Amino acid sequence: MSDDKKEAPILDHGYDGITEYDNPLPTWWLVTFFATIIFGFHYWVHYELGGGQTAKQELSEDLAKIKARQIAAPRSGGTEEELKKLAGVASVIATGNSTFQAKCAVCHGQDLQGIIGPNLTDNFWLHGKGTLSDISGVVRAGVLDKGMPSWENQLKNEEINAVVVFVASKRGSNPPNAKAPQGEKVE
Repeated sequence: MSDDKKEAPILDHGYDGITEYDNPLPTWWLVTFFATIIFGFHYWVHYELGGGQTAKQELSEDLAKIKARQIAAPRSGGTEEELKKLAGVASVIATGNSTFQAKCAVCHGQDLQGIIGPNLTDNFWLHGKGTLSDISGVVRAGVLDKGMPSWENQLKNEEINAVVVFVASKRGSNPPNAKAPQGEKVE
């Protein structure tokens, strides 16, 4: 060691011939340690004595805001007439096709022929009468006992309407390898 630095004294205890120096803790470590104590004290005062919101209270407040927004702007599937107007718009059908391929084709097939889910191109329907509003209701609410999830909270209103219009546009297309008819025949 250099002559200008003093060596720390050796403590008078040892174990198996191992001794230790009596070095002070680094300043940065002491500053961090005392800062956490001060922070902890202020944190405790704020939340225990000062009435700060707990995480449970914040969650309750946020859930109340979400419910208020849902009540203020309920999601609607649109009327049969509104959906029929959308049926003539090519861009809506294209949007419905892309959404269907991304979300629904795994069960209903790329050509709507039915795989796990039913064939959507024939005139036989398990749920409803095959009207646009019936299809919209099934897409929104799902059929949980058959394994179809509710898409209402996962897709935008416009996307659901586009999927409904796309499905309706494929009725009677008779794709290859279509699943056998299921449900009641509708006209």
